[in-house]
Amino acid sequence: MSALDDAIPDLIVARPEGLYCPPGDFYIDPWRPVARAVITHAHGDHARRGCEHYLAAAPSAGVLRARLGSDIQLQSLAYGETITHHGVTLSLHPAGHVLGSAQVRLAYAGRVWVASGDYKTGPDATCPPFEPVRCDTFITESTFGLPVFRWQDQQEVFRQINAWWQANAAAGRASVLYAYAFGKAQRVLSGLDTGIGPIVTHGAMNALNEAYRAEGVALPTTHSVQDLPKAELARSLVLAPPSAQATPWLRRFGEHGDAFASGWMQLRGIRRRRALDQGFVLSDHADWPGLLQAISGTGASRVIVTHGYIEPLVRHLQEIGLQAGAFQTEFGDEALEAATEDQLQAPGDTPEEALGAVAQNMDAQTAAKTSVRSS
Repeated sequence: MSALDDAIPDLIVARPEGLYCPPGDFYIDPWRPVARAVITHAHGDHARRGCEHYLAAAPSAGVLRARLGSDIQLQSLAYGETITHHGVTLSLHPAGHVLGSAQVRLAYAGRVWVASGDYKTGPDATCPPFEPVRCDTFITESTFGLPVFRWQDQQEVFRQINAWWQANAAAGRASVLYAYAFGKAQRVLSGLDTGIGPIVTHGAMNALNEAYRAEGVALPTTHSVQDLPKAELARSLVLAPPSAQATPWLRRFGEHGDAFASGWMQLRGIRRRRALDQGFVLSDHADWPGLLQAISGTGASRVIVTHGYIEPLVRHLQEIGLQAGAFQTEFGDEALEAATEDQLQAPGDTPEEALGAVAQNMDAQTAAKTSVRSS
C-alpha cells in the first residue's frame, strides 16, 4: 500500500449507527435508524426497522417487506446492476447465505471495497452461490472463524437426515428437526426425500417458505400440523424453529425423535445441552476453509472482520501477510438468529403477523444486548 493510499480516507467506517460510507452518505446493515440503508440480507441482525430508505437485492424484497413493513421505502437491484450515489458506484453480488443475500461492492476514487454481510461458499439449491468479487478491501464475517469448523459435504448431511427420518418413520414416530426459520429451513426442505412421508412445518416458517416459492425456489409440499391425521403425523418429518423445543405444540406428535441442523452441532457439548437425539452439522455461514477461500478470491490486501470469532481470523490473516483488523459491530450469529427469527406463531396469526412479531422481538433483543454491552 502506497503513502498516497494511506492518505485517502476509508470508504467504509464504523459509526455508532452502523457501517458508514462517508462519500456516499449511506449505511450498510445499520443497527440504528438512519436515512439511507443498504441491506445485505433480511436476517434480523442485519435488517432493522426505522430507516427512511432501504436498498437491497431484488430477491430479498418479499421477505424484507413482510418483516419490516409493506410500506417501507425499498429500492431493489438485480445482482450485478450498478447505481451511482454521490459519486460512489454500488452493486450487489450473491453471498450464498440465504434468499436475496448480497455482498455490497463500492467503487470510488479508484478504490474498491466489498462488504460481505453473512455468506457461505458451499452449495445451496435455494439461493445463488457466493460470487468472489475482486476488491482492495474486503469486510468479512467470521461466525465460524476457527480451524475446528469444517463442514461435511451437503449431500452427505442430507443423506444422514433422511436416514434418521426413515428409521423413525419405520418405528412409527415423528421426526422433529429444529432449524432456523429463514434460510436453514428452506435449505433442509430442498434436500428431503419426500418418499419417506409427509413434511410438516411450524407456522413461523410458512410465510418464509412462500417467499422462497415466489422467487422460483423449488420446495416440496408442506403441511400444517392440523392438516394430517395422527397416523400420518407418526411418520412425518416436522420442521420447527429451535424456540419450539419443549413447548406444548410438540405434544401433537406424541413420542418423537428430535434433532437440530446447525453448524454449532459440530460442538458436541451444545448438542448434549439441548438433550437432542441427533445433531446435523449444516450451516449457512462459511466454515474456516470457506472464509479463507472467499478472502483469497477477492484479491484484497486489506481485510476487516466484523463479527464471530474475530481474533483468530485476524491473527491468521496477519501471519500470511495481509493487513487485517476488525470493526466493532452489533451483528449477531446463529445463536442470536435462533432467539429472534424463530418465534412461535400464535394461534390465529397470519404469516405476516408472525413475521412482525419476530421483528418486534429482534428490536427488544437488540436493546437488551446494547444495554449489556454498555454496562
